[in-house]
Amino acid sequence: MLIKDVADKLTKWLETELEESGAKSFIVGLSGGIDSAVVAALCKRVRPNDTYGIIMPCYSNPQDAKDAQLLEDALGINVKTVVLDEVFDVLLSKITDECYEDNITNLTFANIKPRLRMTTLYFYAAKYHGLVVGTSNKTELTVGYFTKYGDGGCDLLPLANLVKEDVFELAKILGVPEPIINKPPSAGLWSGQDDEKEMGITYRELDDYLKTGQAEPRVKKIVDELNRKSEHKRRLPPKPPKF
Repeated sequence: MLIKDVADKLTKWLETELEESGAKSFIVGLSGGIDSAVVAALCKRVRPNDTYGIIMPCYSNPQDAKDAQLLEDALGINVKTVVLDEVFDVLLSKITDECYEDNITNLTFANIKPRLRMTTLYFYAAKYHGLVVGTSNKTELTVGYFTKYGDGGCDLLPLANLVKEDVFELAKILGVPEPIINKPPSAGLWSGQDDEKEMGITYRELDDYLKTGQAEPRVKKIVDELNRKSEHKRRLPPKPPKF
């Protein structure tokens, strides 16, 4: 299927989901990365005046917020910025005596950030009677490269059936600014974080495996193990049988 047809079908799907839900707007967390930019652009097609992009820096690279802000000028998306540094500090001071500076790359600490962002997005969803639109793609979902009840907390996942390569193609036809398309993929949980280095494989290797089912043993082992370990992220909490 041509990528333009994919864009049109996703636009129609988002429109149908919004109408059936009775909601009036879309709420998207803008990270400055390509996935959130593509999702925001798709939502903008459906609700030009009721798509809200929320930028939520939390001890983040300042460049990420600047890149996210590009969408306001390029696509005309309503953008709001909520700085979560102080909120993060206060929460951390209540739950631990450990210093954040000594634990910057510790996921126990870093995953607080996307969970604060999820809370913020649902505030705006309630305020604007909207749906929170998630930004994870098939590649990330397969290996669990998202935070449970953080960026994994959403109402819709329009990119769930698209690998990373498809997202890049969508970005080009949706008018996503070049600086966003060209930047190295990163979850942005700490300065210098790199998706591919953290996973141990490239997105190309991962995409090829998902599309063909074939991969060299090293890639297959990494993907299969990440998929197994992250299974709990992709399902609702288990319930006991009726007694």
